[in-house]
Amino acid sequence: MPTKSQSFRARIIIADRIYLDHAATTPLRPEAWAAIEQGFQHWANPSSPHAAGRKARSLLEDARDRVKAAFGWQGEVIFTSGASEAAALALNHAQAGARLVSTVEHDCILQAAPAAERLPVLGDGALDHDNLAEAVQRERPLVAVQHVNSETGNRQDIPAIARLVQAEDGLLLVDCAQGAGRFEVPDCEMAIVSAHKFGGPIGVGALLVKDYAMLAPAGGQERGYRRGTENMPGVLGMAAALEACGETYLDPRVFEPLDTLAGECRRIGGTWLADRLSDPTPYIRAIAMPNMSATAQVMRFDMAGISVSQGSACSSGTMKTSRVLEAMQVAPDIAANTIRVSLGWNTTRAEVERFCEVWLDLAKA
Repeated sequence: MPTKSQSFRARIIIADRIYLDHAATTPLRPEAWAAIEQGFQHWANPSSPHAAGRKARSLLEDARDRVKAAFGWQGEVIFTSGASEAAALALNHAQAGARLVSTVEHDCILQAAPAAERLPVLGDGALDHDNLAEAVQRERPLVAVQHVNSETGNRQDIPAIARLVQAEDGLLLVDCAQGAGRFEVPDCEMAIVSAHKFGGPIGVGALLVKDYAMLAPAGGQERGYRRGTENMPGVLGMAAALEACGETYLDPRVFEPLDTLAGECRRIGGTWLADRLSDPTPYIRAIAMPNMSATAQVMRFDMAGISVSQGSACSSGTMKTSRVLEAMQVAPDIAANTIRVSLGWNTTRAEVERFCEVWLDLAKA
C-alpha cells in the first residue's frame, strides 16, 4: 500500500494532461516534498529561544547555506514568501536613489515601483544599452532587469548591463525567477528567486543581496530585513528542489520537436518569436499561429488536454494584448495570436511531440 507522499509523487509525475505552462508554476519535485515533510516534523517557530525553536532555526540556517552553495552566491540570502515580496523588499528598501526598470519587467516589479523610470527595449527584446548608459548617470540608481523574460524567454546581457550600472556606482537588481535552477545567477548586487519556478513549493522565495548594508531594515525576522515568521518547511523544500536541478535541468532531446515545428510555423506564415530575440532560451517559447487568436488557441489546446498560456499568469487572465510584445514593437495582429509554451523539469519529449501535432492541426484547420 503506497504512502500518502508516494501517491502524491506519482500524481505530479504521471499526469492525465500535458502541462506546458511551467513559466507560471512547475510541479513540486519529489525531493522537495520529502524535505517539506521533514520540516513539518519540526514545526516550532525558528525565532523561539527554546530547544524546539533552536532545532527549527538550525534547519533553516542549514537550508540557507545550501541555497547559497547551490547558487554559488557569496552574499546574503533573505527568505521571502516569493518573488513578489522579494521585489518589493528590494525596490522599496534599497539604499539607492532613482529606480529604473525596463518596460518588459514582470508585473510584480512594476507594481512595487510604479513611479520608476521605464527603460526601453529594442525590437529583439534586449535592453537599449545606449539609453541605459544615459539613464544611470545620476546618484546611485537602482536598476531592475529580468534575467530571462517570462513571456518570450529572451535573456538579457546581464554582464554588459552590470558594467554600465556599476560604472555609475549603481545597484543592479536581477529578477532570476525564470532563470534560477536553469542558468547561473549572474553577477549583480541583488537577485530575486522563486522556489515554485524550479520545482520547489509555492509561497517561498528569496532576495539574494551582496551586503545587508544595501538595504534598509524592514522587519523583525531575517536579520531584521523582513517581517513574518519564516516558512521553515517551505525553505527546506526550496533548498532540496534547487539541489535536484543538477547540471542539466532538462534533457536537450526534449526540445528537438520544437525545432521541427519552428520550420513548419515559418512555412505556413506563423511567427516563431525566437527568430527575432537577442538571446532566446529553450524553456520558454512564444509562438504566433496565423489566423487564430491566442485566446482561442489556449481554449483549443485545453480541450485537447494541453495546458499552455497567453502570457504571464499574473496578467494573462485579463486577455489583453501583451505589453511585453508591445514594448518590442511586435505587430498587433501577431501579438494577438501569440501563445507561450514553457517546459519544465518533468516535461517529456512525447509531450512536446503531442503539442507540436496539435499546433499543426489547429494551424491547418
